[in-house]
Amino acid sequence: MGVEAREKRMAKTIAAAADDASFGGRIKSLPERIKFFYNDVRTEMRKVTAPSRKEVQATTSVVLITVFLFGVYFFVIDNLIGRGVDYLFHFFAK
Repeated sequence: MGVEAREKRMAKTIAAAADDASFGGRIKSLPERIKFFYNDVRTEMRKVTAPSRKEVQATTSVVLITVFLFGVYFFVIDNLIGRGVDYLFHFFAK
C-alpha cells in the first residue's frame, strides 16, 4: 500500500471523526486509528537497523573513556572545593 493511499484513508478517518466530534464518534474511530498507528510503527521499524559489532565496541569505548574522565574531573573538583571549605572553617574558627 502506497503512502499516498494510506494518507488519503487516514484523512478520511480524521475527517469522519472531526464531523462526529462527540465522544461516541471518537470511540468508533478508535480501532481504525489504532490500526493505522500500528501500521505506521511497523513501517518505521522496517527502517531501523541494528548497529554492527564494530560500531557497538567503538561507542562503548567512547562512553567508558568519557565516564572515566568525568569521574577524575569531579574527584579533583570535589577535593579542591572540600579543602577550600575546610580552610575557610579553620580560618574563621580561630
